[in-house]
Amino acid sequence: MVKHTATSVVTIERYIIEQERLYPDAPGELSGLLYDIALAAKMIANKVRMAGLADIIGATENENVQGEIQQKLDVLANDMIIKALDHSGRLCAMASEEEPDIIQIPDNFRCGKYCLLFDPLDGSSNIDVNVPVGTIFSVVLKITRGARGEMEDMLQPGRRQVAAGYVIYGSSTMMVYTTGQGVHGFTLDPQIGEFLLSHPNIRIPERGRYLSVNDSYEQVWEEDVRALMRRYRGLDGVRDPMSVRYVGSLVADFHRNLLGGGLFAYPANEKNPRGKLRLLYEANPLAFIVEQAGGLASNGSIRILDVEPTELHQRTPLFIGSKSDVMMADRMLAAPVLAEQA
Repeated sequence: MVKHTATSVVTIERYIIEQERLYPDAPGELSGLLYDIALAAKMIANKVRMAGLADIIGATENENVQGEIQQKLDVLANDMIIKALDHSGRLCAMASEEEPDIIQIPDNFRCGKYCLLFDPLDGSSNIDVNVPVGTIFSVVLKITRGARGEMEDMLQPGRRQVAAGYVIYGSSTMMVYTTGQGVHGFTLDPQIGEFLLSHPNIRIPERGRYLSVNDSYEQVWEEDVRALMRRYRGLDGVRDPMSVRYVGSLVADFHRNLLGGGLFAYPANEKNPRGKLRLLYEANPLAFIVEQAGGLASNGSIRILDVEPTELHQRTPLFIGSKSDVMMADRMLAAPVLAEQA
């Protein structure tokens, strides 16, 4: 770990370069890719700041592959990420929540050895009411032999990720990422247009204060899930109650719990028996981050990072956050193997 004095100013570019120097045998493509993502995040942050002044809020007339009405900022953010990264020579393909199939690199650009999977603007349905939104991304190494990315490259379990992160566009813009060497956060200084290291080596508390769950689904939860939520609230007298904090924007809820400790839960239910959140570009990257910060992520049966994907837009239940809180979910939802591993 690179150490800096309290008064040093460390940009994300400087930090990435310094981390790369710690591993002389590592190629520089991943470092460049992370900096490209940071550049795309700055572009999106600028559009989000202008959302109330420009004609870019509200819905379009189109649905995405999930059957959800696309917001105008969804489309803009998706296009910005693609255009910022498709020509770099570092990627062989991309996949987005907003696109039905793999996004191939144009023929006139060189293909690299990484795949990028991303949710361009998580929580975008809240943008009209000024709720924080975010970008989530996952990076995996290409495993097929051809030059271009294939579905097999995308459908890798989360434990094979080489990098993951998110950007939250709130009262400030912050990028948080991991390459398997801890979790680090960078806050965008709008005056100089640079991400500055503000949260080195983030660690999530072992036991959390906050419970983030959508209670409106209680009537369609299984009884064991209802019992679990009563336990978190302290209603059965087993533990002290957690404070309920739910924004409805995954990045915002996860970010608060990562820093303050807590659990985000989106269980399966009668309406969504396979879960609601997307495995490859929501659950997997956040699971990689939380485990690097000392937390845990489960689908209620197994560790999220061990799930073997079968579909590009596969959905999953998700319990993610402080380790002891996730382990409680595993015990009460009968997932002893994960509880023993933790």
